[in-house]
Amino acid sequence: MPGLRYTGMCHLTRRLFHTWVYNQSLIPRNRKVALTFPKTFLFLKPAKSMQSTMLSTPKSLAGEKNIVLLGAPGAGKTTVAVFVGQITGLHVIHINDILEKTWHMSVAQKLQEVGEELFLQEEGEILQKLSTVRSVISLTGSNPMHPSSMYHVKKNGIVVYLDVPLEDILERLGGMNVNHIVGLRPGVSMQEIFRYRQQFYHQWYDVRVLCQAGDTAEAVAVKVLDGIKRYQDSKSGIFLSTRSIDNNVEFMQNPSFFTDVVIEGMALDGGLFVPADPFPELTAGEWQRLVEASYTERAQVLLEKCIHPNDVPAVILREMVMKAYGQNFSCNEIAPVRHLSGSQFLLELFYGPTASFMDFALQMLPQLFAYCMPRTCNYLILVATSGDTGSAVLDGFLRLSDTDKQRIAILTFFPEERINQLQKAQMISYKAENVRSVGVKSNLEFCQTIVKQIFTNPVYTGFLTVEYGTALCTANSTNWACLLPQVVYHASSYLDLINQGVITFGDPIDICIPTGNFDNILAAVYAKCMGIPIRKFICASNQSSTLTDFIRTGKYDLRHGNVTAFPPTLDVLKASNIERYLHLVSQGSGLLMTKLFSQLEEQYYFQVPNPLLERIQHDFVSDWCSEGECLDAIYSVYRSTGYILDPDTAMAKVVVDRQHDGTCPVVVVSTAHPCKSAAAVLQALKVKEKSQQPIDQLQMLNSLNSMPLIHSAVLERIRKAHTQDNQVCPADPSDIMDNIERFIYQKFMCVA
Repeated sequence: MPGLRYTGMCHLTRRLFHTWVYNQSLIPRNRKVALTFPKTFLFLKPAKSMQSTMLSTPKSLAGEKNIVLLGAPGAGKTTVAVFVGQITGLHVIHINDILEKTWHMSVAQKLQEVGEELFLQEEGEILQKLSTVRSVISLTGSNPMHPSSMYHVKKNGIVVYLDVPLEDILERLGGMNVNHIVGLRPGVSMQEIFRYRQQFYHQWYDVRVLCQAGDTAEAVAVKVLDGIKRYQDSKSGIFLSTRSIDNNVEFMQNPSFFTDVVIEGMALDGGLFVPADPFPELTAGEWQRLVEASYTERAQVLLEKCIHPNDVPAVILREMVMKAYGQNFSCNEIAPVRHLSGSQFLLELFYGPTASFMDFALQMLPQLFAYCMPRTCNYLILVATSGDTGSAVLDGFLRLSDTDKQRIAILTFFPEERINQLQKAQMISYKAENVRSVGVKSNLEFCQTIVKQIFTNPVYTGFLTVEYGTALCTANSTNWACLLPQVVYHASSYLDLINQGVITFGDPIDICIPTGNFDNILAAVYAKCMGIPIRKFICASNQSSTLTDFIRTGKYDLRHGNVTAFPPTLDVLKASNIERYLHLVSQGSGLLMTKLFSQLEEQYYFQVPNPLLERIQHDFVSDWCSEGECLDAIYSVYRSTGYILDPDTAMAKVVVDRQHDGTCPVVVVSTAHPCKSAAAVLQALKVKEKSQQPIDQLQMLNSLNSMPLIHSAVLERIRKAHTQDNQVCPADPSDIMDNIERFIYQKFMCVA
């Protein structure tokens, strides 16, 4: 589609130029500006030979920029700078030395003479006068607390944060005279100073070097240069389609980056975007650094590893993470791990604003989307859903700024009858000018098929772009930016088990996930790629059993059609992310993916080769359970523990009881709060007199005083939806398209 390809080229230009713009301080924090380039610049790329030369020697890694080392007192900046200078041949500048030469006294004497406030001011003024290029600069620990001097340094430097364990810092400072540290006084510990200063360190860095306990200065210096190489490499962070062939000329000429895949959602050839490079793998020492970290800090570190800083700078990513997993979650731990019984543990993913695991993806994706979108047109987020995705998409995008919401609209289609009534009420409760939820008189398979056909119809999407200035985008798990945040909570659950003393790093765990679209369990596979030692992935499905049969036989067969099964949230006939998983285990065979999924489109089934099936079965175990078994599990767990499982989690519990051997801990992923399936839960608990109204069901569930406590945000939203009706349309593609055009016109074309 010409319109989208042009958009992709603009993204490429924006990516190549973004770091320069950001470092020149042309984009203030928290503010986006429209960038205007001359036409000649839009298509300007360094020649391959030039790129190769830029990255060929250590000395040329940073180009004309300085390498600026930032970190706490005792982080080893001075020593590391010396080693970086030796490796690169660059001149080394220690700001501490410049201060003492300028003041003709030691830093400690100056601090004692003028006091902290004036010291920071004078220190900053000296740094602002520094004029140098192609040097290694080690800052003082207090330099980052002076904004204007840091802006000056950042203009012509790549700022590298030495993120050193606090224990190492305290050990080093124990043998040093520390009377030169700003803020240190009786009653104030180094730990307090370190925690206070972190906000300033996080504000300025371009590259984080996550140091593990006991790292030598030489080892840290090598990590610094590796980080700069990635930062400077314009070819790093490329994405390809699962159906890309190795010699794909168009891909080589027009590569896709993270900013492209966030906006485009799906590849033009019908495949799904995946990184061209393997997932970054953390060392055992780096994982140990994250054991004591908060969920937001874990998310920041892992997402930095997976998102190139030229696409989303670390400081912007941090703001997104803090907003995504902050006050909108009702539990401070965000994704806590709770012991259930024996070797079984629950990963509770329902404390977000809409009470499902999709909040982890869809509190992040809208922010990424708003940041990455070009300013050339409006965007309609089009979603087909039967449950959690709909309300999570609506909630996430409605939290954007008013400016962003003026250019983004959200339209969800759901099966009018085949949907949990409480989840339907939750969806239709979102009322705003830029959102709409429409029921379709059919099943989820119809809704998903029509939406996918619309996305892959260049005539229709081109018409919307030309006629209405609006591009279509997706916000479900086919979008890489929706899948990536889910990797974090799987890694976090393992770290929490370490923190709770259940395991030590390196001990294996199994993980069981109720699976419909294969996104959640695929995110766990990616967590293993990053170094989390997951032994077995246990795939739990409902009675439709398409995934169970596939893992057991290698045949993915949709010919039996959509089987109505319980719970309806898992009634996904075609699991989109199977394609990403098969691409991974086939070692990136785009040719095989094209063959298999073309056959699936034409004949509704495929059979994977035996060697591939053996690899799948090495990692995966699968099973399904019936509605009766699911309801019995809810009742049994409640009677024995006082804890209420939602139907999806209960189904996983049944499968774990049958399939897990008990030789290691197993994490059962709890994907939704039980209140989202209140009717089914009350049925399982043998409550005889229950209302058909969702609000009454929630209040009845609340009266049980069980765990987990009722989700207050869902309760409040259902109260709002109590008397609201929703729009319904026939199961006809033309009616679906009419709804799309009518909504676009009302949102973007009507002038009040």
